[in-house]
Amino acid sequence: MFTLLHNVLQKHQSTFHPVVPFNAEKDKLLQLDFTDANKNLTAEILANTDDFAKYIDEQLGTKYKYGIGGYGEHRTIYSRSSKFDGLEEPRRLHLGIDIWGPVGTPVFAPLGGYVHSFSFNDFFGDYGATIILQHQLDSISFNTLYGHLSLRDIESIQEGQYISRGVEFAHFGPAKENGYWPAHLHFQIVSEMHEKKGDYHGVCKYSEREKYLQNCPDPDIILQMMQYADKA
Repeated sequence: MFTLLHNVLQKHQSTFHPVVPFNAEKDKLLQLDFTDANKNLTAEILANTDDFAKYIDEQLGTKYKYGIGGYGEHRTIYSRSSKFDGLEEPRRLHLGIDIWGPVGTPVFAPLGGYVHSFSFNDFFGDYGATIILQHQLDSISFNTLYGHLSLRDIESIQEGQYISRGVEFAHFGPAKENGYWPAHLHFQIVSEMHEKKGDYHGVCKYSEREKYLQNCPDPDIILQMMQYADKA
């Protein structure tokens, strides 16, 4: 299934609408590092959402429109929330791509799809407002997950509602609505939802890496943005 989905997405790459406003000819992206290798991102910064947001803003400065990255990244930042703790092994491996930018940044449907589900995952470190769309290409069904949105985005939608390609349907939410993170979008492809609604792991245990990465292929196959990112 993984190979089939990957091949279908690759086949249709040229048809996907940008998920966020981005012009490769003039906009700059910065690939942010949230692993142990980044010694500038301290536990003190991570513990305070305002300080964390200030850190992101300082990294981007006036040069970069967005910070981006994180697929398959083994991150230290999830230590800020008990949401990712475990008795034997915490969850630290990121399954989506994050796009960091201003509150209110619009989010567009990359291709047409139905609202599979939505939820307000209101826990420190969680997704906050979340929307999941279900799509079909060449008889292959899959889902796209959008986390850390604005509450207003889930107030007027309904399960089963069709959202056309290129429609603005969501926005980067403020901290109190997005799980208490600096403003960003978590974008993830999920092949099989396994009966989950309004939520799906965006972070897994490293020991379960292979299983989850098989079910959640690299979202850049839709975004097509990482090729333009400068490394921090």
